[in-house]
Amino acid sequence: MSAGISVMLIVPDAAAAVVWYREAMGAVELWNLGGVAGLAVDGAPFFLHEANPDNPAETSPDRVGATSVRVEVFVDDPDAVVERALAAGATPGSPVEDHERPWGVHRQGGFTDPFGHVWSVGDRSPLHGLGGRSPAG
Repeated sequence: MSAGISVMLIVPDAAAAVVWYREAMGAVELWNLGGVAGLAVDGAPFFLHEANPDNPAETSPDRVGATSVRVEVFVDDPDAVVERALAAGATPGSPVEDHERPWGVHRQGGFTDPFGHVWSVGDRSPLHGLGGRSPAG
């Protein structure tokens, strides 16, 4: 059996968020129940849930003014994804640049979406990691 991990982003307006992620990040809509939707960016699934004023656990970062999670997405062209998101109104984060890692160069940058979620966008190199080796050798 294999496990999968994904993220559910709480947003103030799920319908508007679906449109933004489709336009800004090229997300594909997997399903939409109205207020809750499944999307994928370059095959990586994530989910949206509209904020629920009756449940403090379902409050969006823009309403509380903070987030403790950074969403990471791995794509073939991080520069293009970040540029597209910024053009659609995202706030710039770290610029896309090369980072030396134990497995080689990792190209990554980021942004904050209009709903307060922090995104890192990088190439797929971390998914291949160290080929079973630890960083120390």
